[in-house]
Amino acid sequence: MIEEKKTSIFQRPVWVVVFALTAAMAWGWAYPLIKLGFGEFGITGEMTGSKMLFAGIRFAISGLIVLAIARGKGKDFGVVRPQNWWYLLAFALLNTTLHYACFYIGLSHSEGARAAILNSLGVFLLVLLACLFYKSDRLTMRKIIGCVIGFAGILALNIGGGDSGRFTFWGDGMIILNALCSASAGLMTRGLRTRVDVFVGTGYSLSVGGALLVIPGLMMGGTLPQVTVMGLVILGLLIAISTLGFTLYNKLLSCNPVGKVAIFNSLIPVVGAITSCLCLDEPFYGKYLLAALLATGGIYIINKGK
Repeated sequence: MIEEKKTSIFQRPVWVVVFALTAAMAWGWAYPLIKLGFGEFGITGEMTGSKMLFAGIRFAISGLIVLAIARGKGKDFGVVRPQNWWYLLAFALLNTTLHYACFYIGLSHSEGARAAILNSLGVFLLVLLACLFYKSDRLTMRKIIGCVIGFAGILALNIGGGDSGRFTFWGDGMIILNALCSASAGLMTRGLRTRVDVFVGTGYSLSVGGALLVIPGLMMGGTLPQVTVMGLVILGLLIAISTLGFTLYNKLLSCNPVGKVAIFNSLIPVVGAITSCLCLDEPFYGKYLLAALLATGGIYIINKGK
């Protein structure tokens, strides 16, 4: 049994790199695909209800797929105590509902490249918050340096004048709120594993959180004004990205040190910025490269060994 665990494909160095890169690159591609999806379904900037409906459909279906995979693998769906369902509901709200409501609204009012890099703020917030709430996460000089460099990357986004450097609440502000929700949900993940299987909890979070996006979206009059074949293809790709990303990432975290896997998340804002410029014909500013390099460097310093 010990030998089998050592030779697991998810623990072999080459495959750890392949799977982690796949998850990071998949999540990076979500930025341009969401904006392309808005265009295909005819969702404009002021249609908040439609954005929430679009996001809710994506994550609800993705969550059901994750739960189906968990069922196929014989995972335990039980919750340790009945009152822990309230914890799961709070986790679903932060990890999916509020998180992606802010993200979809912010992304529709911001350039994809800018949003991709700004969203990396959540990584540094999680590092700092973990040091405040958990004794096992000590605030070291390495973490301080990494956070300073990372925040410098965030500030680099506002270098220069014109629209490329202008802060807006519905754009940058909502992406920052999204990062706060992401960091808070990251803190709750540690408590999640003591209440339910993490993989099953992720499925609950996506499906329930997605449903909680669909309901208010419909109540706000949200619709999908037009449905095209390309729009359905894009929606299918976004569902696949969520399912694949969470499946690979959670499995890798269960088999390897967190830092060894998390370092690859530094590629998400870089991939998001590059693909947004390529797919959306957005202008590429030199400060995007500077911000991406600083954000990536900060995440690397935080996650690397001594």
